[in-house]
Amino acid sequence: MTNKPNYYAYLRVSTGNQKNEHTIQIQEIAIKEYAEKNNINIVKMFEDDGVSGGLEDRPALAELFDELEINGKDIEGIIIFKLDRLARDVRIQENLIWDLQEKRGKKIISIKEPDLDSKDITRVLMRQMIGAISQYEKGVITMRLKAGRMNKIRKGGYSGGGVALGYNAKDKQLIIDEGDAETVKMIFYLKRYKRMSLNGIAKKFNKEKTKTARGGQWYAGTIRYILNNDLYKGKMSYNGVSAKTPELTLV
Repeated sequence: MTNKPNYYAYLRVSTGNQKNEHTIQIQEIAIKEYAEKNNINIVKMFEDDGVSGGLEDRPALAELFDELEINGKDIEGIIIFKLDRLARDVRIQENLIWDLQEKRGKKIISIKEPDLDSKDITRVLMRQMIGAISQYEKGVITMRLKAGRMNKIRKGGYSGGGVALGYNAKDKQLIIDEGDAETVKMIFYLKRYKRMSLNGIAKKFNKEKTKTARGGQWYAGTIRYILNNDLYKGKMSYNGVSAKTPELTLV
């Protein structure tokens, strides 16, 4: 009897509406059914619940790449529900696929798009066409929402999306969560003054069972995202528009 190949699974939901429709659960059920049918072992599932398709706010995707770096030797590939869950933007799609396939030697399985891993030129063209259509659909949605969100940012308001660690959303405004804010401040302190590495901070927090924004494990990518988030320094940004938010400054 041969051992089952080990895979990671990546799931993503991009809007509050989709969250209400439980599409994370739909993706999870479909991926588990596919894995069972095809004799695949899912080692871990990484979930970005309620985040955009860009790369600036994808903590679970960052964790997945961290895991591949640390524990990825025995991982054969990644399973996704559909290509646009990896990314809608065709350029981001192709960069991620290249990184996983060519750079890391991992297979990619999309249960809704057979032969995604194929290097056949027709399959590559079809994959890019699917990505281009998804990118166009995203552009239409973004065009309709962009003006309202940019106007909120200009007024220092919360434009929606995932709430960063250290804050809560109330009445469409961000407010500081004093408990989690201490965790954020400690990250900056350990990096700036103790000169700890990203992995070192993550290991320390995991050992101390410090909670993350979504209740999971700490990874170097999570720490990096927090350190690079200008919101903690009193600046809120969206699509090139920014506003000073001194009342939200944590560091």
